[in-house]
Amino acid sequence: MAVSPDPDIEGEVLSDESLIARVAAGDTRAMEYLYTRYARVVYGLALKILANAELAEDVVQETFWRVWNRAATFQVGSGAFAAWLFGIARNLCIDELRRQQARPSAPGAGSDALALDAIPDPQASMDEVTWEAERRRLITSALSELPADQRQVIELAYFGGLSQREIADRLNNPLGTVKTRVRLALQKLKTLLQHQGIGLDDR
Repeated sequence: MAVSPDPDIEGEVLSDESLIARVAAGDTRAMEYLYTRYARVVYGLALKILANAELAEDVVQETFWRVWNRAATFQVGSGAFAAWLFGIARNLCIDELRRQQARPSAPGAGSDALALDAIPDPQASMDEVTWEAERRRLITSALSELPADQRQVIELAYFGGLSQREIADRLNNPLGTVKTRVRLALQKLKTLLQHQGIGLDDR
């Protein structure tokens, strides 16, 4: 699935903290940008916990509704926005699992009472998802500093999943040209990301 680079406000890619501060002031556009940045990741987390696509979608909507209503309670400097966001989503998922347990069960389904205890703690998964979201955000930010032709081939490779041959065919460029652009782009990205404490091969 192709991923669009982070949107910007007035030409500037804003941090999560800047966006949530704007949300707290009633900025609906900033809220839309946070949704674009994190909705897919929240959905993946909810789907992993609930194993139900419809319920996962409900969790996404309720999570961002609560972000909108509680934005003023987020304290900049108290922790990453992503961790706060995923904490809201995780709690909603746990609440849903408990509601499912509380519903009357069919005869012979006594083992359902153990269902919640049998579910692995999603905290480790949440941390992994949080890191991946932050890593992707930093890479997207670094991409914005590349020349347009280099950024294009990296986006097609990293976000689009295309091979260098497929990129050459897509852009109608010689394969050698694409390889050179990829090499130069990766060299610059590596330098930019090292300053952020991550590498392109980090997982």
